[in-house]
Amino acid sequence: MTQETRGQRRETPESPRGWRAAAQEALYGPAGFYRRPEGPGGHFRTSVHASRLFSGAVAELLQRVDAALGRPAALDFVDMAAGRGELVTGVLAALPREVAARVRPYAVEIADRPDGLDERVVWRGEPPAEITGLLFANEWLDNVPVDVAETDRAGVPRYVLVGDDGSERLGDPVTGADADWLARWWPLGAEEGARAEIGLPRDRAWAAVASRVAHGLAVAVDYAHTADARPPFGTLTGFRAGRETAPVPDGTCDLTAHVALDACAAADGRPAPRAC
Repeated sequence: MTQETRGQRRETPESPRGWRAAAQEALYGPAGFYRRPEGPGGHFRTSVHASRLFSGAVAELLQRVDAALGRPAALDFVDMAAGRGELVTGVLAALPREVAARVRPYAVEIADRPDGLDERVVWRGEPPAEITGLLFANEWLDNVPVDVAETDRAGVPRYVLVGDDGSERLGDPVTGADADWLARWWPLGAEEGARAEIGLPRDRAWAAVASRVAHGLAVAVDYAHTADARPPFGTLTGFRAGRETAPVPDGTCDLTAHVALDACAAADGRPAPRAC
């Protein structure tokens, strides 16, 4: 799986580096994929884009949270990784007028606020410090960059290094907290070529945002797997213009890998995830 070239080589490729650093720049850097003017909706459709039924279901969940909290005067709805605000817009439209009047809607996104967004929506780079209501992360965690590990011919898990053209080679052995995470959540056997995405940054990211929910509910919806069904070669891939493509960290495509949601849930101390 290593040493192969994926995509078109640039004239001056950067030195190979771990997938986490490469994806961070390719997705969220100054010229990153998620800062492109067309937005992610120009390349792929999530449940938010596919049907109003999804935003309607989230609005229903928000109303259940509202009732459980005793219908507070101010009810927060936080849309993590909001894209261009499609979900928060749909939720506001689906809510009864009385509930919508009490909602404080937040869209959390690294890109600039899009033109024409409902003026009620607060556009932020991070969630509010204290949330009373619902934090909803739809297909966010799969875009939190992670390093990739691969077992070498001696049975040692090593970091996979990638050039900006997508070509890969093996680097140093996985050590420290990353090695501990693999041992607990995604043990790699001795078979050469076995791969895993090291989900520790996602665990920490989820725990950080979920901890801001003082009263209410935090929900993550994503492509995922659990310890009883880890993919043997990982799931890292790319998407461009509506089609799956080789993952090349050059800013022209989305880079995504399925989430070890059981590890994320444990990091936050919440119930284990359910498959839908």
